[in-house]
Amino acid sequence: MTSPALLAAVGEVGKGFVQERSSDTLPCQATDKLFCPDWAWEHLDRYGTPTVQHLELVVISVLLGFAVAFGLALLAHRRRWLQTPLLGVTGILFTIPSIAFFFLLLPITGRVRHTAIIALAIYTLQIIYRNTMTGLANVPESVKDAARGMGMTDRQILWQVELRLATPEIFAGLQIATVSTVAIATLAVFAGGGGLGKPLYEHISFGTNIVLSGGIAILMAIAFGVLLFGLQRRLTPWRRGATTI
Repeated sequence: MTSPALLAAVGEVGKGFVQERSSDTLPCQATDKLFCPDWAWEHLDRYGTPTVQHLELVVISVLLGFAVAFGLALLAHRRRWLQTPLLGVTGILFTIPSIAFFFLLLPITGRVRHTAIIALAIYTLQIIYRNTMTGLANVPESVKDAARGMGMTDRQILWQVELRLATPEIFAGLQIATVSTVAIATLAVFAGGGGLGKPLYEHISFGTNIVLSGGIAILMAIAFGVLLFGLQRRLTPWRRGATTI
């Protein structure tokens, strides 16, 4: 028969264990704290590969989308009757919910990174196409007439005059498309694309993980925005002069 003294001793041990596990000595990740600095520092390396994957998704899809949208804009600039139909088609594609788009492509392309890249590139078409067309339309006719008077051909006017003057609008569209792609790319995990969405959705109930994944994505979007803005300023020196004045 168990002695009362032994039962009392066991009770004290259990009481101490319960008190210890309910105190501030619990690991930070086992509490409801929003951010755990120590855990974040120790596990920061696990976000390296997802960050690289996310960066690749954004760069490849934006470059692909820009190539297609820019080509469509040049075609519509020469064939004016194509402007409205192309704007409508790209607009319809842009309104498809991102997750639904990924799942629609899965039976065709499979659950691979290419599926995510295709969907992300399609989402950039409307923004880049519309801004490119706006930039080209804003070039004054007097400037083009002056270029023709200097003996320039239509091709020369397009590449040396119109596109240069349309550069700010084109880069504005590129900036918006890139920043939005950084955000939408977090959903690429559902198409097998990896990226920052993988750690985010694997541990979505852990506040520190959300802060780290989201924070890296935000910093990436800011970095892209600053980079493209700086590149635009280098390509449009005449606007810097006008601003200074």
